[in-house]
Amino acid sequence: MPILRMREIRYMSAEQRKYQLTKLQKDLAVLRAGIATGGSLEKPTKVKQVKKTIARILTVMKENGEL
Repeated sequence: MPILRMREIRYMSAEQRKYQLTKLQKDLAVLRAGIATGGSLEKPTKVKQVKKTIARILTVMKENGEL
């Protein structure tokens, strides 16, 4: 999953933002489950990037009153 920038998120429709948010939350859950089971991740920074992207989407959604 590529990292979404604020410009890209702002140009999305509300439905696209919701879809991306749920997709990223599922990805984060899978990554956290992998860590919890004692496995090592190929890219440990992926967790941080996914969390930041989720925060960006939530910020735009709150600004637009979608939440």
